[in-house]
Amino acid sequence: MADWREERRRAVEGARRVVIKVGSAVLTCSEGLDMRVVSRLVDQVAGLHDRGLEVVLVTSGAVAAGRSVLGRGACACLVHKQAASAVGQSRLMHAYDEAFARFGKISAQVLLTKDDLRSRERFLNARNTMSELLAWKVIPVVNENDTVAVQELKFGDNDALSVMVANLVGADLVVNLTSAPGVFDDNPQENPAATLLACIEDIESLPLAAMCRGKTQAGTGGMLSKLLAARRAARLGIPTIIVSGREKFALERVFAGEALGTWVRPKRNMSGRKFWLAYHLDPAGVVQVDAGAAQALRSRGKSLLAAGVVGVQGQFGVGALVKVVDPEGTTIGVGLTNFKAAELRRIQGLSSAEITALLGTCPHPEVIHRDNLVLDETL
Repeated sequence: MADWREERRRAVEGARRVVIKVGSAVLTCSEGLDMRVVSRLVDQVAGLHDRGLEVVLVTSGAVAAGRSVLGRGACACLVHKQAASAVGQSRLMHAYDEAFARFGKISAQVLLTKDDLRSRERFLNARNTMSELLAWKVIPVVNENDTVAVQELKFGDNDALSVMVANLVGADLVVNLTSAPGVFDDNPQENPAATLLACIEDIESLPLAAMCRGKTQAGTGGMLSKLLAARRAARLGIPTIIVSGREKFALERVFAGEALGTWVRPKRNMSGRKFWLAYHLDPAGVVQVDAGAAQALRSRGKSLLAAGVVGVQGQFGVGALVKVVDPEGTTIGVGLTNFKAAELRRIQGLSSAEITALLGTCPHPEVIHRDNLVLDETL
């Protein structure tokens, strides 16, 4: 196995398109946006841009900025957050515009919801727009469109959004700027003996939830969401650096080769298409299978046949994403169905010959083809 330090050095030196995510805990203070932090961040991003890097900045801070202007404290209510975001987003973007302009840089506001990326047509349109902006030497500043996003159309946090954007633009590297110096093997707020991890060799093997109890007050995700995002990026073959955004000149030092923070090694095991299926779409229904089919899907790389289906929940059409569960209701994975719900209820438990006798010629022998199935272990 190659030394991770050399791997990190080569990856950082060779990166041409980078997604940098900065969280609310880094950008804000008790008075709202910390303009000194914004200025230092933009200074470093502009420096990377001067070196020829294409940079996409994924930023939090709109809700916190709006709350400070309104003089209101934190509230879990979605409507409250949306209203605060509506006030704060313009102020956040104005701060970035002015800061980038001081370095002769043009920035562009890009607001996204999950709905913008789960439609394949809109996904490709967003990709083309981002590509054009980068070709024009513009720095896209991306945030979730909190003002209009309903709960089911939210990414959840900007850590998840940063990986979606990395997939969208074909990034070589994700840098996640957080309030911590990196990833610890336990929560350092609860365990003073927790050790900083300079490298995560195999993020799939880590008990992430146990390591990351608690979250920052200003943000929505905490370290767990950063590691879940890094795991998704690793599956795409994109490495992640999780580093303190409060560290002096952190970005400059990272791109100068200093091993700050935590390096999360990439481990590509998912195509871009399957990534899109797994993370951009929401299941429209549930298909329950028997024990034999569950084992075939999990262990033998098989497609799902109607003979193994024992139950169907929901109303969905051909090509819909559905969740596949075993007899105990445990998720096996998600996949695109070749049958609408009403048809699937008619043919569940039947053999191919029986399906042909019932429906006539059947263009798809599988309920879900293996190529359109993503197992839960990779979600």
